[in-house]
Amino acid sequence: MATDRGRDASVESKGSGGPAALVVLLASLLLIGCEEERAEANTPSAPPPPQVTVAKPVVKEIVEDDEFVGRFAAVSEVEVRARVGGYLEAILFADGQLVEQGDLLFTIDPRPIETALGQAQAELDSANAELTFARGELARAEELIQRGNISRQALDERRQGFLAADARVNAAEAALERARLDLEYTQIRAPLSGRIDRNYISEGNLVEENATVLTTIVSTDPMYFYFDIDERSFLAYARDARARGDQLQEGAGGLPVVVSLSDAREAPFDGRLDFSENRLDPNSGTMRVRAVVPNPDLVLQPGLFGRVNIPGSLPYTGILLPDEAIGSDQNRRIVYVVDGEGVVSTKEVRPGPRIDGYRVIREGLTGEETVVVRGLMRVRPGVTVSAQETELPPTAE
Repeated sequence: MATDRGRDASVESKGSGGPAALVVLLASLLLIGCEEERAEANTPSAPPPPQVTVAKPVVKEIVEDDEFVGRFAAVSEVEVRARVGGYLEAILFADGQLVEQGDLLFTIDPRPIETALGQAQAELDSANAELTFARGELARAEELIQRGNISRQALDERRQGFLAADARVNAAEAALERARLDLEYTQIRAPLSGRIDRNYISEGNLVEENATVLTTIVSTDPMYFYFDIDERSFLAYARDARARGDQLQEGAGGLPVVVSLSDAREAPFDGRLDFSENRLDPNSGTMRVRAVVPNPDLVLQPGLFGRVNIPGSLPYTGILLPDEAIGSDQNRRIVYVVDGEGVVSTKEVRPGPRIDGYRVIREGLTGEETVVVRGLMRVRPGVTVSAQETELPPTAE
């Protein structure tokens, strides 16, 4: 009986151990699966290709331009002076106003001139009376000489008296005309149209003839713009002018120019070259050139600084890119080019001036390449990118 109880206990022990082992086995499998999932989650995945924006360069006919700094000047400028002396009687303009040629600006006390005018008139009347008397004396002498009642010497003396009287009449007429001019000069009028400065002398002061500056007037429309070009630019412009059949010294070739002010809110002004000096300055190696700029709105003032852009080449087909599409590699300028597989490579370029908001590419591109225009910091040579293509407008905003 003891043997049977031992056998039954052994069977119960085996029966109860079978399910426990199965549970342990399943738990181990689940633990191994979680560890594998955790290992897979910790394994880094390959990053997606960088996103960039690409575009074809702008290819169109362009004319390169050069930029110089210069200053505006009035076409005409005059210092207003009195042509007769006297005391300033009245000022008939407001400081800084626009005046027209012939407008009355100042008056000088005319009374001394009026007195001189009356005296000159009296002297003319006296000279005319003397001339009338001398003419009669000469006529009588000519009658007497025919009858032999007067000598030839007496006739000559009366003729000399007549000629002297006639000369005094001419002198008196000239003095009278001068007095009339002096009286007219007591009214000082604007010699040209333009903007007048303030009055430099107040009423009641003594004005010296041809010496005292009363004010100044500058013309306002059009304006001159003067600037200096270097010797190399002069030779290039002269060569282009000869190609067009012009001469740089004759009206500076008549090239159209664009002048901009320091205030970017003011729209540029169109003008045209009309003069260049006949020699280069030996000290600076530059030549002074002048442009004429219309100024109907009177925005431009003498003395303002500006930047002038001049056509620096003949028309040619140019390749243009935004400045942000051009990178640098030490002392080289490069662009990133994407092929049909999205692989990036670099090309060295030689940039030129800015035109229509873009940078001219003088060398390195044909215009058929696909160039990275945005996202340059995310690309390297040999990297495959996800390119989003766009089209560059003919003129950048």
